[in-house]
Amino acid sequence: MQLKIQAAEYEARQARLMGSLKKEGFLGFLTFSPLTVLYLTGFHFLSTERPAALVIPVDGPRFLFVPQLEIDHAKRAEAVDEIVTYPEYPDAIHPMEHLGDAMKERGLGSGAIVSESPGYGSAMGYRGPRIDEVLEDIVLSIDSERVETMRMVKSSGELALMHESARWGNLAHTLLQEHCAPGQTENQVSLRATEEATVAMMKTLGARYYPLGQVGASAIFRGQIGPNSALPHAVNINAVMHEGDTLVTGAGAGVGGYGSELERTMFLGEPSSEQVTYFHHMVALQDVALSALRPGIACSEVDRAVRAEYESRGLTSYWLHHVGHAMGLLGHEAPFLDIGDSTIIEPGMVFCVEPGLYVSGLGGFRHSDTVVITDAGFEFITYYPRQLEDLIIPV
Repeated sequence: MQLKIQAAEYEARQARLMGSLKKEGFLGFLTFSPLTVLYLTGFHFLSTERPAALVIPVDGPRFLFVPQLEIDHAKRAEAVDEIVTYPEYPDAIHPMEHLGDAMKERGLGSGAIVSESPGYGSAMGYRGPRIDEVLEDIVLSIDSERVETMRMVKSSGELALMHESARWGNLAHTLLQEHCAPGQTENQVSLRATEEATVAMMKTLGARYYPLGQVGASAIFRGQIGPNSALPHAVNINAVMHEGDTLVTGAGAGVGGYGSELERTMFLGEPSSEQVTYFHHMVALQDVALSALRPGIACSEVDRAVRAEYESRGLTSYWLHHVGHAMGLLGHEAPFLDIGDSTIIEPGMVFCVEPGLYVSGLGGFRHSDTVVITDAGFEFITYYPRQLEDLIIPV
């Protein structure tokens, strides 16, 4: 069996969505979001200036609306009855006019419709009318959170893909750690580890592998080497490694559209006493976060517990971000382990837990682990060693 979400799950997702809309008196659902199209049909495509949409009536044929150049590609979609195309954008007749005509022909030219946005949007030069400017008799209800909320609790199929991702992310990170040495650049080490892990992944999984997004495994530093590791969202600068550097890493793999997040703080050679102190503080903060995770409490309570730990240890000046975030089809998803998020944690939610310390001039200290909430608490999806003795690279 391929490592991908099966057709029955896409049907179940749509049935759940349509069930709620029908109870509320809506005629159907319209989305221009490539992410929502992927979640509901498994169709992954390159979003450009050419608009695309998915239309699901409560009763009637479901259709993908795509430019003509996508028609053969769109045939890979699951849980879709029709593919409606238009010639090109902008063309003599605007694509939104074609979409309006297709909706009218299927009984959706008037009445109440739920949409995640009033129209298509793209940074690639798209311009066009709202759908309710084309179909003046529809009543558009904008709801950008309905499907996002559905995505928060993962199915057994989704969790299987995330566990598989973690397996190959673990290998990529192992190789990354093995290849680190003074004088090496981050790109030399990252590219070598990424290639070796991806080749092993492809050989092992063979025809079962179905990426739907990120292809293969990866392990990176993203510029977080030495003092630059104190920048939580640094970018690749092809940094050169030196003995004594703090290294903050990231690893994962794309499997069937899903991923995992593994991050570790390592040291190139024996760390200083100051580095060791901050490392142990960071691990303790992550332990507090993990011990607070359980179903039935608000996300805010986890962040609140960890922020109290920062304060009790005198570390608040080194705090820069919340405890963590959910993960699934995206690397960062709602809900967030933040005092501003009151979402109640449920079994099946997946979080990346990553409280960090950022000491200017010295470095950053952050582990990130992907965990799934269970009835009893949580279970690790990632499983790389977390303790200091396992993360010192001999030179």
